Amino acid sequence: MDESSLTGESDQIRKSPEHDPIILSGTHVMEGSGKMLVTAVGVNSQTGIIMTLLGAAKTVAEEERKTAKREGGDGASGAEEGTAQALLDSKGDEAMANGKAVAAAESDGKKERSVLQAKLTRLAIQIGYAGSFVAGCTVLILIIRFCISRYAIDGKSFSLADFQHFINFLIIGVTVLVVAVPEGLPLAVTLSLAYSVKKMMLDNNLVRHLDACETMGNATAICSDKTGTLTTNRMTVVQSFVNDVHYKDTPKIESLDQNTAKLMMDCISINSSYSSQVIPPKQLGEQATQLGNKTECGMLGFVLALGKSYQEIRDRHPEETIPKVYTFNSVRKSMSTVINLPDGGYRVFSKGASEIVTKRCKYFLGKNGTLTKFSSKDAENLVRDVIEPMASDGLRTICVAYKDYVPSSKKTADNQIAYSSEPDWENEEMIVGDMTAIAVLGIQDPVRPEVPAAITRCQEAGITVRMVTGDNINTARSIATACGILKPGEDFIALEGKEFNARIRDENGEVSQEKLDLIWPKLRVLARAQPSDKYVLVKGIIDSRVTDSREVVAVTGDGTNDGPALKKADVGFAMGIAGTDVAKEASDIILTDDNFTSIVKAVMWGRNVYDSIAKFLQFQLTVNVVAVVVAFVGACAIQDTPLKAVQMLWVNLIMDTLASLALATEMPTEELLKRKPYGRTSPLISRTMCKNILGHAVYQLVILFTLIFYGEVCFNIPSGRWAPLHSPPSKHFTIVFNTFVMMTLFNEINARKIHGERNIFKGLFSNPIYYVIWIATMISQVVIIQFGGRWFSTSALNTTEWLWCLAFGVGTLLWGQIVTSIPTGSLPANMTIGSGEAPTNDPLMPDYEDSDTHEKRSGQILWVRGLTRLQTQLRVVKAFRSSLEEFDERRSIASTHSVQSMRGGFWSGGGRHTTTAASPEPAGQRIAMAAITHRQSPQPYPYYHHQQPRTPSPQPHIVVENGTSSGNNGQAATAAAAAPKAETNGKTEKVPLVQQWSPDTNSSYTQTQRSINKSMSLDTPVSVAHV
Repeated sequence: MDESSLTGESDQIRKSPEHDPIILSGTHVMEGSGKMLVTAVGVNSQTGIIMTLLGAAKTVAEEERKTAKREGGDGASGAEEGTAQALLDSKGDEAMANGKAVAAAESDGKKERSVLQAKLTRLAIQIGYAGSFVAGCTVLILIIRFCISRYAIDGKSFSLADFQHFINFLIIGVTVLVVAVPEGLPLAVTLSLAYSVKKMMLDNNLVRHLDACETMGNATAICSDKTGTLTTNRMTVVQSFVNDVHYKDTPKIESLDQNTAKLMMDCISINSSYSSQVIPPKQLGEQATQLGNKTECGMLGFVLALGKSYQEIRDRHPEETIPKVYTFNSVRKSMSTVINLPDGGYRVFSKGASEIVTKRCKYFLGKNGTLTKFSSKDAENLVRDVIEPMASDGLRTICVAYKDYVPSSKKTADNQIAYSSEPDWENEEMIVGDMTAIAVLGIQDPVRPEVPAAITRCQEAGITVRMVTGDNINTARSIATACGILKPGEDFIALEGKEFNARIRDENGEVSQEKLDLIWPKLRVLARAQPSDKYVLVKGIIDSRVTDSREVVAVTGDGTNDGPALKKADVGFAMGIAGTDVAKEASDIILTDDNFTSIVKAVMWGRNVYDSIAKFLQFQLTVNVVAVVVAFVGACAIQDTPLKAVQMLWVNLIMDTLASLALATEMPTEELLKRKPYGRTSPLISRTMCKNILGHAVYQLVILFTLIFYGEVCFNIPSGRWAPLHSPPSKHFTIVFNTFVMMTLFNEINARKIHGERNIFKGLFSNPIYYVIWIATMISQVVIIQFGGRWFSTSALNTTEWLWCLAFGVGTLLWGQIVTSIPTGSLPANMTIGSGEAPTNDPLMPDYEDSDTHEKRSGQILWVRGLTRLQTQLRVVKAFRSSLEEFDERRSIASTHSVQSMRGGFWSGGGRHTTTAASPEPAGQRIAMAAITHRQSPQPYPYYHHQQPRTPSPQPHIVVENGTSSGNNGQAATAAAAAPKAETNGKTEKVPLVQQWSPDTNSSYTQTQRSINKSMSLDTPVSVAHV
């Protein structure tokens, strides 16, 4: 069986009632025959379980749960348990341990917010509430103070002009609210993510979901596939034993015995499927493409590495000249090919598993190509010294051998078999016996050269890398050691899927989170893993709470079997080249180069996104605190705000839009990988950030309050306090505004560092967007101050005043060094914002997602789309047909009236009109009209001009054939044996031309109508002229 669609490994699995009786859906029978008993179909099959985990299938239990939930009854929990029982549990026996029916269904249909998204949403709402409270208090204080001072103390009466004061108070309150609410926060997040996504494309990361970018920055664990991700997915000969020499890399052909080298290359090139080929890379630096059997391609690559062309060897021995081929199968575990020798005779090449082929060998090509006897003791030494060390390195050992059949008169060597008559090619055991071993080759899917360094960088960054593969445990352990996942002397474990299931399940066969928590912290390699094993591991790590900071798990995969784990993971990476459509659809990020190094770059970009948003928060919250406090204290103290509405909106523009552009587009650095990940429960605003926010806010508030209350004394200018409502702008408050903006701009440089770094200028000019925006803002501020006038409530400043404002701004940089010197450890531990996880039922978190409607499962979406399209098409067809029916009815009525107006009668053989005295109109005309209406209408609504009696009568013969009949010399229409009309009191009963009619199946008219309908189409144009 080929189970690569489930396990991702190309090795074929032998099935038998005694050894492995379970055949999984979605796998392929490659060889043999037999009978099977179907034990599970649909969602209970292995493929069905994968589709269920992906959300493409629904169980009856899920439907019951949703129905009970909608009805609001108590059955919801029971149905929930039913779903879990149907999808989560296994039976606990050996078959179940192999992953036959292990699945997990989401108890909550809502799509989880990303770590950053949840924290930012909660923080923004909290700031919004605080800002609304302060704005409301500001307006209330201003109104109360004005009313008391004007009406109570001054004793003035109310006038309509007082509304101007109240409107001004309201404007101040709205301005405080606008400044307080961080509406630039979503913009900063989106800008940072979008900018990072664009740049990540250059690093071979195609981001499908924006939030996956920042989530990757918090990743604490990576569960990686082996084949194609950590390895090249190209089998390669990495060791060889030729002429009694064990080569650990590809030998030079000059160092080999020429006869041995020729025999080895001929055996590899000829004794393989000619469809197996190695295509050279199209561009320098790319890998060669392997077509066909991976093992054969690896050996053909060995020939190419020796500097020879396998195709030239094949051209000398075309397939049609080969007398006999013994193909590879699981019984032989070898392949043999017979070729003709140039001087007569035959040569048999054989290759296969080393333990099988060496048993058939009687000779061995030893040192310098000398022929030596190969005894059983020599075979034991070969196994001990060569084969077992190769196997311990995770290599698949292949032995290549040959045997010559020569005529009796031409035998010259001991290993040649003389024959007098044609060998019996059907006696395979004799043909492949007494062979001469040429070499033993060690084949492996080698580790990508850049992977060990990438995994080391991940480990230094605090990310644990685990390998989950369908390969055997020895190969997996060897690859993990080569990658650096497993290190000698460390207390880490490697398990097979069967043992893993046995350890994590209780006596009922259900997955126990407690038992899983004892395994996964030390687990580094999971081999022979079924798709459900990978899913259970990922889900268990995500749900585990044994660590202080809950794990954020990333998963890599390329096959359909990886789909459930990719979907469940916080971030799923799919391979862009080798990945299946199911894996790509379930993933969040696609690696366009299938390289693990790209994951490290994704981690770097993700952490950069997190830091960029943290920088913006540190900057914006400082401005928020200062602006709100100044506005509030100003309202309480001087019944006015020192920062006018337009000025605060400009400050809001600086700190929201422009700052988000500047700070959210910082480039990542290698320093990001030298610290531990934030994790799921780390605070959004750390103690260091809180220290910076409060420290700079204190500095700015001291400077601003000094200028507000003593500025006129310091600068010898008129005071701007207690100014009338429509007074011109004052220099006093212009200095206050300008100083605030200068301190804000220079604090934007401080905000670039959030981890207590002293060198705030490092990397300043690596981001042109940042310094262009900073310079543009500074120039805009100069223009606003000097030329803003009444528009911005500013008055032009002289050089001395400008220098003082700049000095206060530069002082922010110096003050930042003082704040940095304060040890963070001396601050309270709870001096953080946004720590812990945002609870799912948090009243502050808006719940826009409905588990029943928000995120439809992918399979359901496909069905709904298909059904909707089908219904739309049916509606279009019906509408089109109904319009045609209405058109035909109108056309038929018009045609009838036009025929009635004709003065001619019925065209008979001689063209003579035939009339009936009892009828007010010609009878022939009436019969002709029946033919016309029948010809025009293919619908079950016949058009009558007169009511026909229902008495049995001869069947009317109506022939309409392209407007002519076949009889009576090609006359236009023929109607015979027309039924007599009904008369009542000598009068003809008139009926509507078109009426609803339900024909019975035996009526003569129904049969006639059916015969006409079969030959008619809606597209056939008919007019009176035809008739």
